[in-house]
Amino acid sequence: MAAWQDSAGGFPQFPPDFVWGVATSAYQIEGAPNIDGKGPSVWDTFAHLPGKIVDGQTGDVACDHYHRWEQDLDLIADLGVDAYRFSVSWPRILPSGNGAVEPRGMDFYDRLVDELLDRGIAAYLTLFHWDLPQACEDRGGWLVRQTAEEFAEYAGLLGERLGDRVAAWITLNEPFVHSSFGYSWGVHAPGRTLGLAVYPVVHHLLLGHGLAVQALRTAGVSGGIGITHNLSPVIPADPTDSADVAAAGALDAYYNRHWLDPILIGREPAGMRDYYQGSDLSCVRDGDADIIAEPPDFLGVNYYNPQAVKAPGPGNPMGFALTRIEGVPRTGFDWPIVPSGLAELLTGLQRDYGDALPPIYLTENGSSWPDEPASDGRVHDTARIDCLDSHLRALHAAMQAGVDVRGYFAWTFVDNFEWADGFTQRFGLVRLDLDSQSRIPKDSYDFYRSIVSR
Repeated sequence: MAAWQDSAGGFPQFPPDFVWGVATSAYQIEGAPNIDGKGPSVWDTFAHLPGKIVDGQTGDVACDHYHRWEQDLDLIADLGVDAYRFSVSWPRILPSGNGAVEPRGMDFYDRLVDELLDRGIAAYLTLFHWDLPQACEDRGGWLVRQTAEEFAEYAGLLGERLGDRVAAWITLNEPFVHSSFGYSWGVHAPGRTLGLAVYPVVHHLLLGHGLAVQALRTAGVSGGIGITHNLSPVIPADPTDSADVAAAGALDAYYNRHWLDPILIGREPAGMRDYYQGSDLSCVRDGDADIIAEPPDFLGVNYYNPQAVKAPGPGNPMGFALTRIEGVPRTGFDWPIVPSGLAELLTGLQRDYGDALPPIYLTENGSSWPDEPASDGRVHDTARIDCLDSHLRALHAAMQAGVDVRGYFAWTFVDNFEWADGFTQRFGLVRLDLDSQSRIPKDSYDFYRSIVSR
């Protein structure tokens, strides 16, 4: 038994070099959409459309991190974590998506990285967390190859400026969510409703990842390079029903394998292009598969819950129908809490990809609850602590089973703008008061600090 494995019945002991961190994203916390030359993003546009965001809220102020970043870094440092995962706002660097760099935007992230290092915190930088420059969207967005090429240009610029100080580079965050919520169903920015005719979006996101990996390596960055996918084990409603089992396979291909196979084994799941009915497949060019399969140094995994499916009814082109997981507790977001699903997911990745699977970082995991301060002014978020505890134990179990996991990033550092749900969902270890912008560490902040200090 390795020295870090738990043998005393208490909380598991993780490896001494295991990376503990917290994660955020630019649009969700920064605010300052029109300051220091920043161009608009698709979320700046979308959030101002009537009826798109709960209660008509926007990220115009969010957590005002653009002005309060030093306070936030001090709180992160006090938490005792090794690393901070944040995203860069592409239109803050390139207001038009390409062309001239906005120096004030670049300087902001340059200072951020330096101040992290001064506090002993490693920078884990995400290049794209859904806030595409509106100018890129106006030119076709991820439906066109130009966006993937401009993304690589942007990656190279950041690599040249920050490549000697960033510990890890994440090209894309959850491209499945961006393509499906943003382009298929229209519930996220940019709000397109193309249904299954989104194969060009999927292809160009994957291509953009591969081109960005090449650009970062050309820039000579010292940190590892990877991508973050939200992944879920898929459960057939009735494991003895062949139709439900087939539906689970269809969702697994759509949700997980179409985003992993091209990167890790150099090919799409069989029949995937036929699945995207009505899509223009001419976007694929000779050599694209090799670019997409540029070997990553690590794989980022975001885990929140499994997905349960049953056979689709008549007229459903998806090949599956989502169904509710019963008999388990649920978060404030009504998401099922299934910690064992994390261990199942990770061991399944190891089983399915073997030597092709790079080291893993759990780049997001957390839960939303309707937190309110108690009479003592504290936020006693016991449910969040329970979720953290149970998921970390499941993660440890997967590591004991042989999965190479190098780090864990709690989502999220501070309550923030939760996309279409505005500020109604609170994931933070730190409570944000929207009116005063004050930060109140919750009990989960103290719990997590006790874990990372072990």
